[in-house]
Amino acid sequence: MSATTRATAPVGTGGERTGTRSPRGAVLAFGAFAVGTSGYVVAGLLPALTAELGVSPSAAAQLVTAFALAYALGSPLCAAATARWERRTLLVAALLVTALGNGLAALAPGYPSLFAARVVTAIGAAVFTPAASAVAAELTTPQRRGRAVALVFGGLTVSLVLGVPFGGALSDRLGYRAVFAVVAAAALLGAIAVRLLLPRVPPPPAVRFAERFAVARDPRVRSLLAATVLGCLAAFSVYTFVAPLLAATAGIGGSTLNVLLLVYGLGGVLGNIAGGRIVDRWGSRRPLIAVVGLLVVVLAVLPVAATTVAGAAVALFVWGMATWSFNPPVQHRLIELSPQGAGLLLSLNASAIYLGVGLAGVAGGLILPHGGPALLPLVASAFTALALVFVVRCWRVPAPRPRPDGV
Repeated sequence: MSATTRATAPVGTGGERTGTRSPRGAVLAFGAFAVGTSGYVVAGLLPALTAELGVSPSAAAQLVTAFALAYALGSPLCAAATARWERRTLLVAALLVTALGNGLAALAPGYPSLFAARVVTAIGAAVFTPAASAVAAELTTPQRRGRAVALVFGGLTVSLVLGVPFGGALSDRLGYRAVFAVVAAAALLGAIAVRLLLPRVPPPPAVRFAERFAVARDPRVRSLLAATVLGCLAAFSVYTFVAPLLAATAGIGGSTLNVLLLVYGLGGVLGNIAGGRIVDRWGSRRPLIAVVGLLVVVLAVLPVAATTVAGAAVALFVWGMATWSFNPPVQHRLIELSPQGAGLLLSLNASAIYLGVGLAGVAGGLILPHGGPALLPLVASAFTALALVFVVRCWRVPAPRPRPDGV
């Protein structure tokens, strides 16, 4: 936003900005929890989906791919199409679309209609997450921006820690339709809370359509987006197949596996919180380089560390902490690079995340039959090392020169 818009925007009491601990921040985090659960919950529903729909596990897993690809394609396009929407209205609409998609999934009579419902759900999620991150940054001071963005991603982390296990347990008792119905209700509740508790937040200044995508020509932006794709590809290619990995390295399965996944999630929550605070204090460069470097090491030693339950617990906790402390400095850096284009850049980053998630299943599926589960973390470590190269490049390459046409 321009300086004038920022000064007059009704974003706080008496024109002041709010802190990340206010109910407004909690509302954004809850909305992120609802859309995050919408995206991740299918992983916990695979047994119920295969049994009730009569499809193979690979076909059921394509519901994850459908969501990820629709999200990746829809996020930047929807960000451009809704650029002039008032932000609170946009967030409410996104949550209502998410609720509609989950409601359609609960009522879907078969696999094709469920597939279509997942696409609808992804569009709502693709609009909400980057818009919520931008609003969280707008509703606070620059000194607390990292924590504000981390709070939104904290909702996504909690959806992974609590939403997926809860969905799996509920589907065992009541079937997958009940899970989608509950998630739809959560998204609807989030829409009501956003409408009642958030102030109106004006959209950024009007710019031409071509100008909106001009920020993506910045080589620093492209480097950071490439790092996001590679980092998510690495992380989720291992996480998706963590069950066969731990079974191969330490014979771990059953309830012990669930406990270890919880340990990973708890590390993720801590990493997300710490990432935001560290960025506010140290900026984005050093924390991001340190986190990606730590991930290279953790993934490389994971097959050796996870040969005992205790070793696996430590490795998964550190891995989860490092993985989920990645997003706050990335988003902080993108906002630094283009404050006025932050909405689009955050939507492109969201697309990069889900592109990495979508590619992770493909990569893991190709590696697993040929090299076995223990090879996955080693390949993921190599992908992360390449991501580190792009992270460093983000600060090494110069800013682009303005084009003669002003775009």
